Amino acid sequence: MRILGIETSCDETGVAIYDDQKGLLANQLYSQAKLHSSYGGVVPELASRDHIRKTIPLIKKALKQSNSTSKDIDAIAYTAGPGLTGSLLVGATIGSSLAFSWNIPAIPINHMEGHLLSPILEKNNIKVPCIALLVSGGHTQLIHVMSIGQYKLLGESLDDAAGEAFDKIANLLGLDYPGGSALSLMAKHGRAKRFIFPRPMTDRPGLDFSFSGLKTFVANTIRNNNKDKQTLADIARAFEDALVDTLIIKCIRALKQTSAKNLIIAGGVSANNTLRMKMLKSITNFGGTLFYPKLEFCTDNGAMIALVGMLRFKYGTKHNIEITIKKYWSLEDLPPLIITS
Repeated sequence: MRILGIETSCDETGVAIYDDQKGLLANQLYSQAKLHSSYGGVVPELASRDHIRKTIPLIKKALKQSNSTSKDIDAIAYTAGPGLTGSLLVGATIGSSLAFSWNIPAIPINHMEGHLLSPILEKNNIKVPCIALLVSGGHTQLIHVMSIGQYKLLGESLDDAAGEAFDKIANLLGLDYPGGSALSLMAKHGRAKRFIFPRPMTDRPGLDFSFSGLKTFVANTIRNNNKDKQTLADIARAFEDALVDTLIIKCIRALKQTSAKNLIIAGGVSANNTLRMKMLKSITNFGGTLFYPKLEFCTDNGAMIALVGMLRFKYGTKHNIEITIKKYWSLEDLPPLIITS
């Protein structure tokens, strides 16, 4: 059984083909980072227009890469939300139209469930129940994963997501968009503890996040200090340490609160090496297991959509050809999966 997955929620166009016996057969990805870099962030209209240009060619490449034809595809999964409305419409319309013409089901997929389950792409069966930390440019969420397909939101960012905070501070440090990875490279040359930034909302109960105050604190520090190369690296190091420590503190708190032992980290920010290393040490000391995807599956991609499409096609409710998008779509609203061996 083969599923074609289409991802167009923001500024990456992803197409993949997943086989339930052979695994991932094709994974095509195009990033719009260069297109949006001069604007310092994603321009929704430009993003949707670029998806229109790139989606069909990537589908053709994925079919060729996997030695598949339309007759080999059993269903088409597409990202239906959350995301940018115009971008979502591109993937949803193309996916549903192809499904109609090929006489197969079209399956709307929650983008965040794709990230949450992306570690499975490595044949690494996650252990449930567990906690999932979803960290990206648009989301920072703590999810209680009671079973695959059954989720409860424990906490989320009240303002900027972690990825947004990375990009905004990177901009203040003079780095190009998207700046998260560039900031991390700069932080490697920073000296620890020259600057100490707050770990927001860790001194009070709860599992929500807020990074706007940290962002302001860092901005004031940049403004009030010399902007030589070493000082900027020291500030980058202090910011990264503060944000990573905040995420870890909240994850450990969530594990204790739910009596879970295992943790998933996924989303674009989960590619951050400092986060991975510090989180691994913390979870190991806690007596649990940490799961995360390969770096290539951390950012938005069609592989995770094809994977979840396979699960929802085999074990979920069947879908008709209606085009579905949801700009805002909570994981808690998803129908449960009845997975049989």
